[in-house]
Amino acid sequence: MKDYPMGESRRPHVVAIGGGTGLPVLLRGLKKAHVDITAVVTVADDGGSSGRLRNDMKMPPPGDVRNVLIALADTEPLLENVLQHRFTNGDGLAGHSLGNLMLAALKEITGDFTQAIEEMSRVLAVRGQVLPASSQDVVLMAEMTDGTIIRGESQIPKSGKKIRRVFLHPPHPDPHEEVLDAIAQADAIVIGPGSLYTSILPNLLVRGVAGAIRASEAVKVYICNVMTQPGETDGFTASDHVQAIYDHVGDRFFDTVVVNNAVPPPAIQQKYAAKGADTVLPDIDRLKDLGCHVIADNLLLYGSDSYLRHDADRLSWHILKLIRSRKRRRYSG
Repeated sequence: MKDYPMGESRRPHVVAIGGGTGLPVLLRGLKKAHVDITAVVTVADDGGSSGRLRNDMKMPPPGDVRNVLIALADTEPLLENVLQHRFTNGDGLAGHSLGNLMLAALKEITGDFTQAIEEMSRVLAVRGQVLPASSQDVVLMAEMTDGTIIRGESQIPKSGKKIRRVFLHPPHPDPHEEVLDAIAQADAIVIGPGSLYTSILPNLLVRGVAGAIRASEAVKVYICNVMTQPGETDGFTASDHVQAIYDHVGDRFFDTVVVNNAVPPPAIQQKYAAKGADTVLPDIDRLKDLGCHVIADNLLLYGSDSYLRHDADRLSWHILKLIRSRKRRRYSG
């Protein structure tokens, strides 16, 4: 992917917010472009290796941070495989990934999780800055439509009930001090793709983050998921995703929504359907009714495992085009 010169001395600054598997996909595309990147990562994960280290080491969950660091790193494929390696044997070791253990070790050595991220960023020659959304220990909670309260990010999709809202405990935790600065200096703020309730919204519920995004003059972009997620967004259209975010942080939060308008082959649709997932319908008229400019494009890539991925290079192209367009309007105005 080529660089995109902006006609300015400084490179545009993109703040990407999310977690899970979606944020690293986007970052792999952005790191090839001529931009400065700040990745803001959720710290609500409580499952698997991350949950165990969170409980045992009294530290924020490292898994999403690890995936983002690797996505932005200049590493040989073998080193990436080593960092992502998950042990299958060993009393207390089985289930942990080496990258998680390295972050835990660095946190214990430095005494600070953010410092641990910075040290690992140097080791991996990371292209950009990686920040946890909050430095506090937070738990994701969900109120279901029947009034039931579910505690824990990993438990919410398993409940078999429809989500009414999610919230954090403690409510409105303090943001990482550099997150708000990065948002204020951004040329583009990109949210998604990623699990709506368990990867996207936890970042926006940290105190001051949604307000800082709303106050920013950056272009604000939501990248909608390609497929629904069982237990979270069953039957959701693209506008349902946006409306759920607006229900939590207020209307008119995004300038632009990027949606996929390509249909996967029947065999892949059937594979997803067997797990309860379906294609997210790009209901463009409804998105426009919500006040969003809509970019609809074929964003599908097919992995060797027959699972769908967003086309990271195509997403980056759209984001950089939006930045250029915003800058031209400012200069002409």
